[in-house]
Amino acid sequence: MDVKARVRSYLRQAIMEEVGDGDDLFELGLVNSLFALQLVQFVENEFSIKAEREDLDIANFSSIDALTAFVLRKTQPPPGPGHAAD
Repeated sequence: MDVKARVRSYLRQAIMEEVGDGDDLFELGLVNSLFALQLVQFVENEFSIKAEREDLDIANFSSIDALTAFVLRKTQPPPGPGHAAD
């Protein structure tokens, strides 16, 4: 299962509602700040990453798309010498 599917599955079980990939979970009132901490814990455990202090921006956790992009940034190796960052 890819990153987006895993995030979508977790959210479906946690909030018991279908949401679009770009829907802002906080604006829709589906989650709160306590749940944001659970999202951080989920991505750290599920994808074996560490959310650093600078990563704790609500924009990284606001939607399925945002969570997917965050996980991909944290799990992809940094570009090597001679490779430009996207």
